Amino acid sequence: MKIKADTEICIGAGMCALTAPEVFDQSEDDGTVVLLDPDPPAAQEAAVRRAVQLCPSGALSSS
Repeated sequence: MKIKADTEICIGAGMCALTAPEVFDQSEDDGTVVLLDPDPPAAQEAAVRRAVQLCPSGALSSS
């Protein structure tokens, strides 16, 4: 699974960091998404997919 995070459209809601903290964090400067692991292990797949679904701005995508 590959993850993409678009900081240009991220609104800093933090749902990703709350849902999958091993994969996502938030910038201390503006609260936008920080991708910690663009290719997370299979054990994180369900949490990452949930984070993508919960993102209110659509800044996250997975393939």
